[in-house]
Amino acid sequence: MIKGEKDLNKLLKSMNPILDPREFVFCTVQKYELEKINIIPVCQFQEKEGITLIIEKSEAEKNNLQFVYPCKMITLTVHSNLNAVGFMAAVTNKLAEYEISTNVVSAYYHDHLFIPVEKAEQALQILIQSFTDAK
Repeated sequence: MIKGEKDLNKLLKSMNPILDPREFVFCTVQKYELEKINIIPVCQFQEKEGITLIIEKSEAEKNNLQFVYPCKMITLTVHSNLNAVGFMAAVTNKLAEYEISTNVVSAYYHDHLFIPVEKAEQALQILIQSFTDAK
């Protein structure tokens, strides 16, 4: 049984966004390449073209991996239900109003936003000021 909050208003008010200080990047590798490197990605997704990795920038550089999208991760610490409707739409639409791109990973407990490095602090403040009880 999936647990977590489904009520959109409760999710928005209690998201408690936290900015991770690390810098991440997106890479793609083939399976045989992944087996040769010693990386624990924050996220890994198999696509037909290759394996997408979200890893710390320093790990990509250390392993000579090509990468794109230097970003920071904002974790919405509310335990959201995977069946919740509209939560990510509300969050990403708000950030889009400020022309902030967002790559979202929804995991079992939380949603994680990958935001360009130069916009991460601004995105955090927008989320806090727009939605949470900390207004």
